[in-house]
Amino acid sequence: MCLLPYALCCLFCLTYIIKQSVYKKRMPREVSFLTSAFKPKQFPPSDRPEIAFAGRSNVGKSSLINRLVERRNLARISARPGRTRSINFFSVENSLYLADLPGYGYAAVSQKIRQNWKRLVEAYLTRRPNLKAVVVIIDIRRGPGGADLELLNWLRAYEIRTVIVLTKADKVSRGKAKQRVDLISQQLAEGGLDQPLVFSAKTGQGSQRLIKIIDNIAKKTADA
Repeated sequence: MCLLPYALCCLFCLTYIIKQSVYKKRMPREVSFLTSAFKPKQFPPSDRPEIAFAGRSNVGKSSLINRLVERRNLARISARPGRTRSINFFSVENSLYLADLPGYGYAAVSQKIRQNWKRLVEAYLTRRPNLKAVVVIIDIRRGPGGADLELLNWLRAYEIRTVIVLTKADKVSRGKAKQRVDLISQQLAEGGLDQPLVFSAKTGQGSQRLIKIIDNIAKKTADA
């Protein structure tokens, strides 16, 4: 009796089950764009936990957010870095806000615009009572620059929880990525900062772990 057809059938069924499991695990939640705020009075009501995302211009914030919520164009990726002047808010299942902060550190932007951004972001970070954590995104190839470290130390001084993410991991080899993670982790540790999470918007590396961290932060807030 030939068992090959039976074996192939079992293999097909197993593959189907695995695919369904992965699909369910990655099932996108109900998420939608809420508003763009250019002034503090335009912020949405502080009626649910909120997670903010910050990083240098062109670091991949929008790509990271899109990967987390499994939406290709929810957070728009600008072709001209440094042009986002607002804080963009998104609603997740009517139980969580995500806030995409303007990118910093783009030299081509005028000093006046930088000052406007700074005032807006500082007002947001200091006046948003439902802000539970800030995901600070750093390019794994570059490591934390002066502006990144300034932000991280500022958040620590105000006792705002941070989650440090090293993005664009797919841009370097595995060996190089490990070297970069070790070096950056040491640099952060010397400054008394948390260890980073490695992430790739392209491959999805680190996305499930970051989702779990965000979910846990939101759940603790809801249970409090």
